[in-house]
Amino acid sequence: MSFTLVIIIATALVSFAAFNNDELRNKLILWPRRMDNPAEYYRFITSGFIHSDMTHLFFNMFTLYFFGRNAEYWFNVIGRPALYPLLYLAAIVAASIPSFLKHRNNPYYSALGASGGVSAILFCTVYIAPWTTIYVWFIPIPAIIAGVLYLVYSAYMARKESDNIGHDAHFWGAVFGFVFTFIFDPTHGRFFLEQLMQPQFNF
Repeated sequence: MSFTLVIIIATALVSFAAFNNDELRNKLILWPRRMDNPAEYYRFITSGFIHSDMTHLFFNMFTLYFFGRNAEYWFNVIGRPALYPLLYLAAIVAASIPSFLKHRNNPYYSALGASGGVSAILFCTVYIAPWTTIYVWFIPIPAIIAGVLYLVYSAYMARKESDNIGHDAHFWGAVFGFVFTFIFDPTHGRFFLEQLMQPQFNF
């Protein structure tokens, strides 16, 4: 079984368990005010395995399924399959740190969801194949263009703070995914730049 399916199944099971169990949810959620000692830092990981509702869970796992398979295949091709789950889990942590630092003294702030890890996998795909076509609300867009728009939108909404969505996690998860993939395969960087110079619109 692929790492992608293992992650999806594990996330779905934990999320289902937490939907109707507030005690479990409060134990796993990222809650900066309660993370005043290292014993509570496990929340950086566990918060990525719970979701607010079925819609939140579905969209994250749906996105992970389609982009995760490509990223996982690529890590297998370069002979480093273990980097795929490492990227996903590390991104959940890395994407949560800015929000943790920003809200560490706010007793009412909490966060949950796999968006940081999913954004990292998405931007791993952007690095691998920047001109591949992805569909945003059924509209075909090259991955690199969609990625730039995604970063701009996430940064804007994170600064605005007008909704209950973790835009900081989206932004930093995406950045982490791109940088992580570049670090572990810098030779692809030249190929990435060459691809950027040769736009392909396959739709």
